Amino acid sequence: MALAEALPQTIDAPSGPETGGTLTIDLAAIEANWRMLCREIRTAECAAVVKANGYGLGLEAVAGKLDAAGCKTFFVADLAEARRLRATAGNAVIYVLSGFVPESGEAFIDIAARPVINSTTELAEWDAFVAQRNWRGGAALHVDTGMNRLGIPPDEAAALAPRTQTENHGITLLMSHLACAETPAHPLNAAQIRAFTELRALFRGIPASLANSSGIFLGDSAHCDMARPGAALYGVNPTPGRPNPMQAVVELTGRILQIRSVEKGTTVGYGATWTAKRAARIAVVALGYADGVPRAASGAERGERGQPGAAQIAGQSCPVVGRISMDLICLDISDLSEGVVHRGDAATFIGDGITIDDLAAAAGTIGYEVLTHLGLRCHRIYRGG
Repeated sequence: MALAEALPQTIDAPSGPETGGTLTIDLAAIEANWRMLCREIRTAECAAVVKANGYGLGLEAVAGKLDAAGCKTFFVADLAEARRLRATAGNAVIYVLSGFVPESGEAFIDIAARPVINSTTELAEWDAFVAQRNWRGGAALHVDTGMNRLGIPPDEAAALAPRTQTENHGITLLMSHLACAETPAHPLNAAQIRAFTELRALFRGIPASLANSSGIFLGDSAHCDMARPGAALYGVNPTPGRPNPMQAVVELTGRILQIRSVEKGTTVGYGATWTAKRAARIAVVALGYADGVPRAASGAERGERGQPGAAQIAGQSCPVVGRISMDLICLDISDLSEGVVHRGDAATFIGDGITIDDLAAAAGTIGYEVLTHLGLRCHRIYRGG
């Protein structure tokens, strides 16, 4: 049985001839990236964030590979993801980032998952639940050190610290989240590391976790006892502005449906935003924003966001022209020799030197967003399983 058929999917994955796009996912590269991050943090544990369906690449496939590689702790967004993950990683520690509500308590027991407690209200509800059910499954305490999103304020966390030494709240992890780790010189990094270090000293005996993907590259002071990489595992550059230390994980290609000639002065696509400045040849590709190629990467005459997106065809970069539509993308192949490109050939939008971050930059967004939207209806090929 082929690997793509053997791996569970959240949607029915179409076969190659039935769809225009193909998303190839290198599971061996995900494992290699995890091992590289393990070496970077040395003695701290390297967990894995597999929320959003394994960042869009298939939770079961990704987590199964990392579980087999030795990853012991995973983070997901909600209980539905935790339930899927438990079926794949039977002995793993699973933390649920969306927290705890009393109505979900029994589910945490059923699948042996641990909530991330994000407020003192949640903590009170958690305490009542574990006391009633005599449950000792564990939970993480999330402290807000500067993100100002979820988490208990530092002063409230400091006040709670003595209780964790004398009362059993079932807290198995103290954690916080860096807001600006991808910008190493940002002053908030030092402020958050300092605040968390002070709090960590109050929660003696409880493991601590601060670093995300980019945080791992801020140095030892951010590593604590556990790091929680996400996007870096999947090939997104955790060190923007510097060479990407991670291996590429995905390749996205689309089938060329038609090659057409357009005269000088002819417009292409919705809104007539691109006009041919010369007689041109256009390749029409069966891929669009419904497949995760952002509409904002469209090519207009003046460039809607600077440089438009591009694809590799026959070893040459071919720019997107006109607006990316739901199902189709037009590429200018005028600089390729006649007869080099044919109907049915593939255009590569990620791969062959084009990274996730390149496509994201063309769309004015980040690699995380592109990654989690990729290939919802593409044929999927898993390699390195």
